Order: sequence, then structure tokens, then C-alpha cells
Amino acid sequence: MSENSLYLNEKVELEQRVSDLLKRLTLKEKLRLLSSHGMLRMYTTSPVKRLGIPSFKTTDGPFGVAMHSSGLKKNTRFPATISLAATWNRNLAHEVGTAMGEEVRAVGRHVLLAPGMNIARTPLNGRTFEYFSEDPYLTKEMAIHLVKGIQSQRVAACLKHYAANNQETDRRCSSSEVDERSLHEIYLRAFRATVKEANPWSIMTAYNMVNGVYASENKYLLRDTLMEKWGFDGIAMTDWFASGTAKTAEGCVNAGLSLEMPWPNKYRLKNLENAYREGKFSDETLNDLVSRNLRVMFRTGLFDPPEMLPTGSRNTPAHQDLARRVAEEGVVLLKNDKDVLPIDVDSVKRISLHGPNLSKKFGRLLSGGSSAVSPPHEVSPLEGMIAKCRGKVDLITNGTQADIAIVFAGLDHSRGKDSESKDRDSLNLNHEQVTMIKKVADEHPRTVVCMIAGSPIAVDEWLDDVEGVLMCWYAGMEAGHAIANVLFGDVNISGRLPLTFPRRLEDSPAHYTGSPRNYPGDENRRVYYDEGIFVGYRWFDEKQIEPLFPFGFGLSYTEFELGSVHLDRETIGRSEDSLLVEVEVTNTGNRAGSETVQVYAEDIEATVNRPPKELVGFQKITLEPGQTKTVPVAVRADDLSFFDAEKHDWVLEPGGIKLLVGKSSRNIVGETELSIR
Repeated sequence: MSENSLYLNEKVELEQRVSDLLKRLTLKEKLRLLSSHGMLRMYTTSPVKRLGIPSFKTTDGPFGVAMHSSGLKKNTRFPATISLAATWNRNLAHEVGTAMGEEVRAVGRHVLLAPGMNIARTPLNGRTFEYFSEDPYLTKEMAIHLVKGIQSQRVAACLKHYAANNQETDRRCSSSEVDERSLHEIYLRAFRATVKEANPWSIMTAYNMVNGVYASENKYLLRDTLMEKWGFDGIAMTDWFASGTAKTAEGCVNAGLSLEMPWPNKYRLKNLENAYREGKFSDETLNDLVSRNLRVMFRTGLFDPPEMLPTGSRNTPAHQDLARRVAEEGVVLLKNDKDVLPIDVDSVKRISLHGPNLSKKFGRLLSGGSSAVSPPHEVSPLEGMIAKCRGKVDLITNGTQADIAIVFAGLDHSRGKDSESKDRDSLNLNHEQVTMIKKVADEHPRTVVCMIAGSPIAVDEWLDDVEGVLMCWYAGMEAGHAIANVLFGDVNISGRLPLTFPRRLEDSPAHYTGSPRNYPGDENRRVYYDEGIFVGYRWFDEKQIEPLFPFGFGLSYTEFELGSVHLDRETIGRSEDSLLVEVEVTNTGNRAGSETVQVYAEDIEATVNRPPKELVGFQKITLEPGQTKTVPVAVRADDLSFFDAEKHDWVLEPGGIKLLVGKSSRNIVGETELSIR
């Protein structure tokens, strides 16, 4: 290597380094940089020893650093993405991202394959627990901060799975048939915002087709939209083995796919050389793809001295404490009759513990799929209860003589429940669990059900039989301690649902017709998104269907009153503009706690059919008993716009907009109005 190799000088500007290294590569070296290292190194790219280009290394997420892709290392297992979303806490998302980035650094990897950002179209999706929400706004607000945290450690975040990957059934061969407006307004919206605001360094294509074209060779999704329209300048990689169904190497190259994983298939050297020789893709296109890969290598410090890079850390007390805090803040209180919670340790002598998830631990190798993280330890609900009650309250398992019973029910990561590669077949708990819950409730004066799961569950079969219900999600390695802290009131519950819980499966948009056309697909494996933009709470509002628990819902151990609503400006114009909705919030209860003020928009004068309301802002506030604060909630003009299918672009339409302020999508307590110029 020449002493004048600019690309080795960390003080040289990024694009100069990329350009300098690119011109030194031979054709064969460029082509080899477009795929991984091979079968024995499924998570790394091929090195180019002649130029000192090391292997570029990835690791699975999104709950931390996966064991199977980090040299069989045990790492901090953070709560599931859906649990993080239930916190509605942007700052917490940034903290988690930073901690995950530190752990990736510590195992010598450069890319964390996270976050998962697909929209919850059906409650049966086996990977709902890996994603944030049914709502694009909540998804992007959490994802932006998570990505910024990850990349603060010079680790590349990887948005996935791009795009319209909303079910596991036939995921490798189905086609999501979705109109242009719905595609952009619902399924691409969070990707777009995260690309524009957080500048993620990589993105992963989905297995499925979108409107008949596989994502790995979908020029409209990759080149036209992601790169040209949104300005994405990083790596577009395949999901593992996803390119096997693509038609040709040149199709993927011209679409903008810059990295095939986990080993060469379409991007076998001979395939690429033949296509190049036959003029099926140009030098300009090839150089663009290689430059994208090199750019991210430089951003993650592959060529920089170690002393210039973050050192990384894993399994630290701080990371484990963060995992517990996320778990606590993500718990959602769905029912609390007769103030059964929090449990008063001074008035309860015996607690009876039940349920299939009482002693279960979830952090096993590949349990649930590629998201699995194996921690150095994991606290089960039973262990958490024992630690909390030792010397204070007697615990019995499966007994009947107790002051209160707690049932740890729900799902797990076995195939066909909350797991990659297969969807659930029912919204309900199995018969054995329902029977157990009803029996326990009949035998005890008070019963609380702690649901451990990552997707909506229909609970109306037994809801009236119990006094309390908590949605605990998959709460990570400190789950047992977190759940016990919440049950006994050491932590006041503040989680809010990031999903609508339907009463019946057929109330959900993908299942409303009962036709395979809409789910899981017709005889040609085409899944028609006939509900259009009406997904999640938008559908329930539009069709006036009463959900079991609405989007944004969650109770607390204290009470909050939302008072006067003011705008800091009443007119908004450009898409870059924003305003503040100022809401007076009072804690009227006797405990400190947190409330999430939610702002929804209703378009009064729209020229197209729009949902009755859409989330456009939220802010979480913590108040002491009796304390009042004015909470500013930022609302951006861009989030008030819609995608115009005739203009093929986003439109901020002049007219009036109602801003609805509430505690959930179905609990609106105030409103005001603004004008769009």
C-alpha cells in the first residue's frame, strides 16, 4: 500500500476516503465486496488483504447482541421491542440504543441488525414482539432515538424488514399487494422518517414481494424511493437467504442491493462477472454499490486506530439496570378493580403463584428466532417474587389458601406462538390456560393475571373473573425483578399500549372479511391489503368497532387530569414547520406517577378519505401528588400530511385540522384547532 493512501488517514474527509479506496479496487475485488464471506462466516464480509480491508461483521438483534452471531457470547438481554415501544419514552429508547451499541462494540462487530420496524397489520404475526407498533408515528419516534443511540457508538443500525413484511406465513414467497398511498402512508412512513432524521447506515430488505417484485430486486423500493427520494447513502443488504428467490444478479444490482447475506447466491462471482461483461449493469452502478459499503465501513471505524473508537462494554450493572427500568416502564395495567394493585406488603400474608410462565426463562439460543439473546442470567417471575417477598410474605405455588393469587399466563417463543417463521393460529389463550385462570379466580378472593407475551391476546373469556390484569410483554433478563417491583408498587405503572387489542380476530382489518385474499393470501400467495390506510386504531375508528383495549391505553396507580389546551401558534405552513400543543396536566392522586399526553389529528377539510384520527404527537411527564405542569407536545407539519397517489408525493393540504388531546385513542378529553396555510 502506498504511503499516500488517503483512505487510511482518519483525518481525511469521509467521501475522499471512499473515493480513494474505490479507485484502488480491481473489478473482482469490487464484486466480492457485494456479498458475505461464506458458509463458515455467515455474518461477515470477505476481507481484501491486499488493501488492508478487514471483514465487516454483523450481529443479530433486536433485543441486544445475539449469541449465535457473536461467537457464542452471553450478552445483556433487553426487553422486546414491543415492550420498549410500550414505554412511549424517547429518551429511554436512546439509552437502550447506546447500550446496545456498546455491547456490539465489545464483541467486535460493526452492525446491529435492528431495529425491526414493520407495522402490526395482523395480531397473529409471529414477529409482532420484534416490532414497535401498529402506528407509523409511534414507530418512527422510538426508532429514530434508538438508531441515534446505536450509532453514537460508531455501530451501524440496520432498519428491517423493508418493506410490507407483515406476516410470517409464506414470508419467502408471498406478495404484499398494497396500493401506493397505503404503502407510503402506513408501511414506509416510519422508514422514511428514520432515514431522514437519524441517517441509519444500513437497511435490510424483506423476504416477501411487494406488488409482485421481491424486495431484494425491487427498484421502486430501493433505488427510486429509499436512495433517490429519501437520500439514503448506506448499505442495503438482504435478509438471510432472501435473495434466493430473486430472478437475476443484475436485477438486484440495478435495484440498489449492495450486500447479499449470508453467502453468495445471486452475487456469486461468476454470475456478476458474466452480467458485467454482457453490459447488464454499468460501472457507475457498481461503483455506487461498492461505495455504499465502503462508506459504512469507514463510519464504523474499520480503518481507524483502536484508540480512536469507543471501547464498548457488555453485561455491565448499568446495562442490566437499564434492562430492568425498560421492563418496568413498559408494563401496561389493563385492569385494576377494587385497587387490587399495588399489593400492600403489610396487609398480605400469603400469595399463591400459578401459571405456565411462572418459572419460564426466555433467553435461550435461537428461542423465538434470530432475535434471541442469551444473557448471563435471567430472573424468572418466581425468582423475582421470592426476592421481593423474602421475610415479608409467604409464597405458595398452586395453592388455594392465600390472600391473593397471581397467574403468570400468556405465550412463549415456541413455534406458532411469538416466534419467527410461523404465525399464531388464534388470538386466544389455549383452553388449559383459560380453565386454570377461571379456576384460580374461583378459589381466591383476589386474582391478578400477568400476561407475558409479545402480541395482542383476547382476554374476554376470563376478564370478568379476575380483579387485575397486567401486560408484561417479554421483559428481558431482569423481568422477574421488574414485574415484582410493579406488583408491589415500588414502581408506578406507566406503560401504554402500542397496539389495539381486539375483542375478536375478525374485528382486525386483515381478518375482517374472513377471506384468505386478505390473510394469509390467495392460491397464488398474494396478500391483498384491501383495508388500505385503515390499519390498527384507524380501522377500529373508521368502522366504529369497540376494541377490547384501545391503542394508547394504560392505567396507573394514581390519577391524572388533563386541563386546558393551548397552541403556541394557530397557523402552520411548510412541511418543516412545527408547533407546540401546551396541555395542563395535574396528578390528582396520592402517588407520584407518569402520564403520556397523546395528540391526534382530525383533518376537517380533506379532499381524500383520511382516518378519523391519527397520532401526531405525544409526551411523557412525571408528576408528584398534587403537582401541575404545562406539558408541551411538539406537532410537526410533516406529520399532518398525507401521500397523494396522483402526485406520487406527500401533500400538506390547506385547511383546518382538529388536534385532539387525550389519554388514548378512545379517551379524548380536549381539543383545539389549527389552520394550514
